Amino acid sequence: MFSRFTSRPRRALAAGLTAVAASAALVFASAPAQAQEELILVQYDVNGSTHIAGTNSDITLGPTTIDTAVDEFGNFTGTMVLPGTRTEFKLAGFIPVTADVNFEPVGDTTGSIKVANVRFRTLETESQYYVRLSNIKAVGLPLFTGSNCRTSSPVVVPANTPEGEYFNIARGGNLTGEYSIGNFQNCGLIGGQTLLINALIPGGGNTIDLQLTNGRPLN
Repeated sequence: MFSRFTSRPRRALAAGLTAVAASAALVFASAPAQAQEELILVQYDVNGSTHIAGTNSDITLGPTTIDTAVDEFGNFTGTMVLPGTRTEFKLAGFIPVTADVNFEPVGDTTGSIKVANVRFRTLETESQYYVRLSNIKAVGLPLFTGSNCRTSSPVVVPANTPEGEYFNIARGGNLTGEYSIGNFQNCGLIGGQTLLINALIPGGGNTIDLQLTNGRPLN
């Protein structure tokens, strides 16, 4: 893909990312009081997955992007829209179940970049999403859950730099976390579908793995 670029655009992109990294180093090394807040704006590509413990199933997250802003104190905010996806798992170990999954963001991703040592930093974040299920089928037959089946409360998802790894503001890094899913509501008219879903999915021990890559400055 990069072969289409001439050397001049390559140099310009490299210079831009170098400038971002250099600015970040200056910002986090010392943060004097200023009349106007300065922000480092970077967009990353995001890919990943989440494992749902209750159904022992994996859900692909992305590809998508996250637009981030970091202030002089390392405070981090980001806007990330996760595309809808489809999951599949076995009910009672042998009945195939499929469902469409949508993640509805509640506010921005927030967090902070921590200075690990003179050269390296880590990132700690927290996002909140309602999880919506639709088009649920068992053995290919619809369960008639409708389009309003979602978690009663937002799911709070922490995602942090793994121990032993670091986050580079110009290049990105890996983020991992563990979270709980609460009960669902409005899953069908007769209520039985809601009881079934709440017997399967809610609970702790769910994990998330994200890869933030290809950082580029935002204008």
